[in-house]
Amino acid sequence: MMTMEAAIETRDLVKRYGRTTALAGLTMRVDRGEVFGFLGPNGAGKTTSVKLLLGLAQPTSGGGTVLGAPLGDREARRRVGYLPELFRYQPWLRAREVLALHCALAAIPPPQRFGEISSALDLVGLTDRADDLVGTFSKGMQQRLGLGTALLGRPELVLLDEPTSALDPVGRADVRRIIRTARDRGTTVFLNSHLLSEVELVCDRVAVVDAGRVIAAGTLDELLGDGSVRIRVDGLAPDDRQRLARFGPLTDDGDWLSIRTIGTAQIPELVAAIVGAGGRVHAVEPGRASLEERFLGLVGADPGASDPEARST
Repeated sequence: MMTMEAAIETRDLVKRYGRTTALAGLTMRVDRGEVFGFLGPNGAGKTTSVKLLLGLAQPTSGGGTVLGAPLGDREARRRVGYLPELFRYQPWLRAREVLALHCALAAIPPPQRFGEISSALDLVGLTDRADDLVGTFSKGMQQRLGLGTALLGRPELVLLDEPTSALDPVGRADVRRIIRTARDRGTTVFLNSHLLSEVELVCDRVAVVDAGRVIAAGTLDELLGDGSVRIRVDGLAPDDRQRLARFGPLTDDGDWLSIRTIGTAQIPELVAAIVGAGGRVHAVEPGRASLEERFLGLVGADPGASDPEARST
């Protein structure tokens, strides 16, 4: 059976800056037509990975492809949109003029530019502000304009670096809508973000990278496991309570016992074990660990504790 060509594929990608290893063997695959979340603590190598995918830096070793072409291929880059985390448009230009400038930079043929600009403005909800100066735009409106710029020409792949940072809930919801619309029309979205709640809402698959390697990848269901359960219980001896840890990581909060990474099919067995040991069950609340909980468990530390990524990694 033939396998569809990946939008992004890397194999043992290594990048060193002098004695500093920014990537230590990054291997991952991003399928076409999906929204892919790229997660990791500061210093994990996310920014370096984006630079290599865009051809802005060269790998020390290893390799990969973007849209079927080697990393840095000029023709493939014409089919890729990019929104950096830190961007600024000329405040004296109007939104329509910013998009026209980027149409020219992207070598979109002049007869197509009016349609591309109108489509981008409509997609990001800025049609009514097309002739307003960018200097009058809020942070959320500038972010939407940046997304419109990245999506000009209907790229096959778009890389978004922290597109919802510093936005209020309404702005984040707007960005999620735009990302879903882009995916629905066939664009693959590579989303580099530290806002895990946002990733959980919009991504089809995610990869967690730490120390320059992918340490976990898959759909949210695959990554988060079957879930967790909270049980309100009394009448259970302390030793019997601790024996329940065989079902998964256990937290004992007195009246409530919480067990993570337990399969749904195991919950009746857990309840039976409690009753068999003389306990009484008053409530059962199945749930699922959040992406943030899973992320912290994987990286083993608070991702905001340091900022080594500022050292060009």
